Amino acid sequence: MSIEATKLELIQILLQTQNEHLLSKLKEVFDEEQIDWWFEMSKEEQEEIKTGLDQADKSNFIANETVMKRFDKWH
Repeated sequence: MSIEATKLELIQILLQTQNEHLLSKLKEVFDEEQIDWWFEMSKEEQEEIKTGLDQADKSNFIANETVMKRFDKWH
């Protein structure tokens, strides 16, 4: 069975069930399997984001409108 066929079969089963306990258990499985995108990034990317957030917290940033005006000549 292809993955698409399996998905369709599961969708049909989910739509037909009224078993709240089963639905809760399935949701838990999906929640546990979900990968946090933060951990998929390199340490360097994480550090750059942390630096940017620290700068923003200290109001050390340039407004988007100002940046866009600067780059208007290339658009």
